[in-house]
Amino acid sequence: MSKIRVLPEALANKIAAGEVVERPASVVKELLENSLDAGALSLEIDVESGGRRLIRVQDDGEGMIPDDALLAFERHATSKLHRADDLMEIATLGFRGEALPSIASVSRLLLETRHESREAGTAVEINGARLAGVKEIARSRGTSLTVRDLFFNVPARKKFLKSDSTELGHIVNFGTQYALAHPEGRFVLRSAGSEVFNLQPVPALRERVFQVFGGALLKQLVEIRSEVPVFYPGEDDAGEPAGHPDWIRVHGFVSKPEVHKLNRNSLYFFVNGRMVRDRIILHALNEAYRNILPAGIFPVVLLFIEMPLREVDVNVHPSKTEVRFRHQSLLHDFLRDSIRKALMEARPQTPFPATRHAPAETGENPFDVPPVEELSFPGTVPKASSWPATAPASSESASAEKPFALTPPTLAPANAALPFRPENALTISAGSTTTGGPLEVQASLGEAVVAADLPARSVAAGAPVSGAEPVLVARSQFGIVPLGQIDNSFIVAADGGALLLIDQHVAHERILFEKVLRQRSEGKVESQRLLLPLIIEITPRQQVILENITPELTACGFEVEPFGRKTVAIKAAPAGLSTTDVQQLLSELLEGLERETQAISLTRLREKIAASVACHAAIKVNMHLEHSKMVWLIDELQRTQYPMSCPHGRPIVLRYEKNEILKAFKRI
Repeated sequence: MSKIRVLPEALANKIAAGEVVERPASVVKELLENSLDAGALSLEIDVESGGRRLIRVQDDGEGMIPDDALLAFERHATSKLHRADDLMEIATLGFRGEALPSIASVSRLLLETRHESREAGTAVEINGARLAGVKEIARSRGTSLTVRDLFFNVPARKKFLKSDSTELGHIVNFGTQYALAHPEGRFVLRSAGSEVFNLQPVPALRERVFQVFGGALLKQLVEIRSEVPVFYPGEDDAGEPAGHPDWIRVHGFVSKPEVHKLNRNSLYFFVNGRMVRDRIILHALNEAYRNILPAGIFPVVLLFIEMPLREVDVNVHPSKTEVRFRHQSLLHDFLRDSIRKALMEARPQTPFPATRHAPAETGENPFDVPPVEELSFPGTVPKASSWPATAPASSESASAEKPFALTPPTLAPANAALPFRPENALTISAGSTTTGGPLEVQASLGEAVVAADLPARSVAAGAPVSGAEPVLVARSQFGIVPLGQIDNSFIVAADGGALLLIDQHVAHERILFEKVLRQRSEGKVESQRLLLPLIIEITPRQQVILENITPELTACGFEVEPFGRKTVAIKAAPAGLSTTDVQQLLSELLEGLERETQAISLTRLREKIAASVACHAAIKVNMHLEHSKMVWLIDELQRTQYPMSCPHGRPIVLRYEKNEILKAFKRI
């Protein structure tokens, strides 16, 4: 007797349903897609018991005539494909003809529909793939699908469903996603008679985002809009080969670095209006936020990708949530660069304190300046190696008494040689009544007035202050005034009506990170020979990794050679690193690469080396900085391409707006 047999139709239907209908949310997704394909602009979803007991989707689409209403439940019956070539350019959300028969085979289903060309509608009732009745009904144009007792005849699948609240959460997620993709539509979701959301039609995506996420999150989003051409071979009018361009476009929103999510639930990707889960898009997003967000943290992203239909294959999975792209590398790099560019141009700052709301939209952003390549600033730049490694004794004693005391900057005399232009100076005026008392430092920054309560004897190395001889204090070329340090670790500065708190270590780390990358691209990395080679021991796996990355290490200023079976000798390293830092840096680099995949890209390796070099070469906490060095640090930070986060994703600047200060003091 033959072992191979043809499965009964009922069993085949249940197996097919298992591919399409995973849970109640899968039913909602399939029905919503059918409604949107039918041109519906008003969709109402009713569920009970998380979709187990009832799912009803009503729309105002074009509806169906009686014959189509019956044919819709035949397997692989569809109105959206006519020939095999249509699979190359699928423009609808549904096309396989599997949704309705699969749902009907595992539930008690009632279809009510009316086409606008008919005076009466049609009702079709199916119980577990068995036709129970067909009749005429009176109803408005559109379609209503009611699904009861899902998986009533598949108990094995039913017992694997989660709690009602969990299943409802998945339904809400699908409803929200399609509401975001179609802001012109009305979407209503009710659970057991209670309204979960009611989203009315809006003219633009921004309004829909406001409806779904609220105004607080909308302020933390950066809008993105970009396009890239795609060329196809062809012929022009004269018969000569020519390129016929088409476009890949992306628009949507990405969140600023201060928005942190612990999972990927806030990532929404749409390709030609279809919600997808794709590794290429996700990897491009991770690359765009690399060195901006810490590891394990995810942003809020809403991306709509529009491309020629021939560029994407949607027929790769029964649920149609996975797609395949024709030009994967082009799309990946396009998305990565577009998102990164949008973040660079926005240059947001983290609000301070971190639990408060975002800065007001009317506040100026001091980092909203062109990249460093477009600017030319005179003056010398002090080297990090020339800065004092320890604070003066007086500062240490002050810090010991008051760990978080504000250290005021040392004010230079008027004839001091400062590496700044005269127009970038503040005038400190003191009247005759200020002898021995406080000075009022007035900086004309917009309408802001910065006041520092400093003793008169601290202005010019003990010299008395005279009203006829004003003292010049160097300020940031971008209008930011350093006020002092907290615990010799954080710079306190004023920017107009806002207060800034700057982490001096990560600020210098960002400056050095971009400097190393720039020098690496120009082939001008500064390197230093070590007086005595450093000998370090490595594991066999690290030895293999070292052999692979040695060319890049050499290009970044290292000179590493084998020294025995398990050791290597470091003879040169990037400038600015101490001997201890060099050894620790290489060990950390090899350990980090050992934990990661071996298939690391050259760009990522280069950035990882640059980040490690910058971290070890940057100024440390508990280091006293003179006023001129604080000014230099702020200026150099603002000239970087991304002054908001360090290479490891930590924030650099916390911003405390004037309104927040007034609220804290109960002034408003």
